[in-house]
Amino acid sequence: MNAVILKINELSPYLMVLLIIMVLLLIIIVTILLRDINKLESKYRKFMKGTTSGNLEQMIIDKINSIESNKELSNKALEECKRLDEQIKGCIQKVAIIRYKAFENVGSDLSFSIALLNDKNDGIVLTGIYGRQDSTTYAKPIDKGISRYELSEEEKHVLKDAISQ
Repeated sequence: MNAVILKINELSPYLMVLLIIMVLLLIIIVTILLRDINKLESKYRKFMKGTTSGNLEQMIIDKINSIESNKELSNKALEECKRLDEQIKGCIQKVAIIRYKAFENVGSDLSFSIALLNDKNDGIVLTGIYGRQDSTTYAKPIDKGISRYELSEEEKHVLKDAISQ
């Protein structure tokens, strides 16, 4: 036992230095941790400024409800867009017009043909023939780009122009 005590007495200066180094390291670690805690507490205080624990909970619940409400509105808007997209397919989207002189003895290009088609190339070709004595207007239905009535050259041309849009 005396041998152990003597050995400890011999090593005591080294043990003392080792303990001092360990204490200094611990002080440095504690200082760093306190600084980090202060930063975190500062951020927490900014986050909680003007709120209480119940108030913060209510704010979060309100935001979640707002998000859900906005999701519902967004879904309704998407459904409405899809409905309008389908409805627009039936509307006139392709238009072509040509003016021409139907008769040699008539002055200007007063006759015309207009093609009015939807997305599926359904619609009408409207033709107005102007002459000195009278004017006539024809409407010919178009189904998938084809007319069941005979088309004039001008009507064929205007139909082709409208389909190519």
